[in-house]
Amino acid sequence: MSLYEFEVKDGNGLPVSLQDYAGKALLIVNTATGCGFTPQYEGLQDLYEKYQDQGFEILDFPCNQFGNQAPGSQEEIADFCQSRYGITFPMFGKIEVNGANAIPLFKYLVEEKGFAGFPPAHPLTATLDSILSGINPDYRNEPSIKWNFTKFLIDGQGNVVERFEPTAEMAEIEKKLKAIL
Repeated sequence: MSLYEFEVKDGNGLPVSLQDYAGKALLIVNTATGCGFTPQYEGLQDLYEKYQDQGFEILDFPCNQFGNQAPGSQEEIADFCQSRYGITFPMFGKIEVNGANAIPLFKYLVEEKGFAGFPPAHPLTATLDSILSGINPDYRNEPSIKWNFTKFLIDGQGNVVERFEPTAEMAEIEKKLKAIL
């Protein structure tokens, strides 16, 4: 299956074909407004402004599966992101990324690039490990999304190039993005 065969819902619940993004580099990310990683919106917006004119898009999917950190309505989430971080990239409808209700797009992304671990030196690795191992002691061996702000980098041909955990630095993401633009 190709990434471009998927259809997702926009913030108003209307269908959007990912074929609309063919030929562009994409960063697909599950987000939350009340997460310790929420300030990453600033870095994401900076990347978007810097590379949008070179064929780069960020596809933002709010998700409330991790610690109830995106409890608001679609409108509340969009208002928060626009007023707080000046977000101008597309925000899609709130989704689930894991489990029986995970949207097919994220099931595909996880099949393409599974979990590779958190960097040991990152200050939040121990906290994430404690939370996740309390839920599932075997979490490290499963490809599922572990937390908000997991990102997938897609090249212009629709290939999943890289998965970035929430602990990844924006500079690392930018370096990989520049290599595919």
